Amino acid sequence: MKDFEMTIDEYLPLRDVVFNTLRRAILKGELEPGERLMEIALANKLGVSRTPIREAIRKLELEGLVIMIPRKGAEVARITEKDLRDVLEVRTSLEKLAIELACDRITDEEIADLKETCQAFSDSLGSDELTTMAEKDVAFHDVIFRATKNARLIQILNNLREQMYRYRLEYLKDIEARPRLVEEHNKILDAVIRRDKESAVQLIEEHIYIQEVTVIKKIQEQDA
Repeated sequence: MKDFEMTIDEYLPLRDVVFNTLRRAILKGELEPGERLMEIALANKLGVSRTPIREAIRKLELEGLVIMIPRKGAEVARITEKDLRDVLEVRTSLEKLAIELACDRITDEEIADLKETCQAFSDSLGSDELTTMAEKDVAFHDVIFRATKNARLIQILNNLREQMYRYRLEYLKDIEARPRLVEEHNKILDAVIRRDKESAVQLIEEHIYIQEVTVIKKIQEQDA
């Protein structure tokens, strides 16, 4: 188990602080795929009781970041080709719907926000901080989701975003993918501004497909 620290937030219940700490450690690779999550060891490391650890592990299981193994307990879920394909299959269908609706319903203010998030992602590439890049990438897509004005669709996409986060980080580890992402975002932005639904749908589908191919290649190389 690599070193990681718990950041206390006085506005959050302890169980949420523990959950955020463990989640961040998994996403950053400080808790590695296949690593067992021992409640007592984690409680001692973070200076808390076993109860918030147990609650955090349950939430992480719901997000797909942790799996329960019979007679072994909890361990960090491995990044698998099957999981990636399942998640992206759903994401592709939902994002195609989202961008169609956004082309019809986006406001001038939201177009300005989309331009801003597009530029912010491009600027973040200079930081070489994976989590910062991932957050800026998420922010770009969030503007499109918000522009749909469909609360149910936004809710489902937000839930899916958590399951996508690890794969997004894996993709951003590929240095060659980063400028390509900027170019793809710019093309999507242009299509939305023109309210060209057909082009926007095609671009978002290609955007997700390229990510799928790249990450699957990495998974296959790691498993070889």
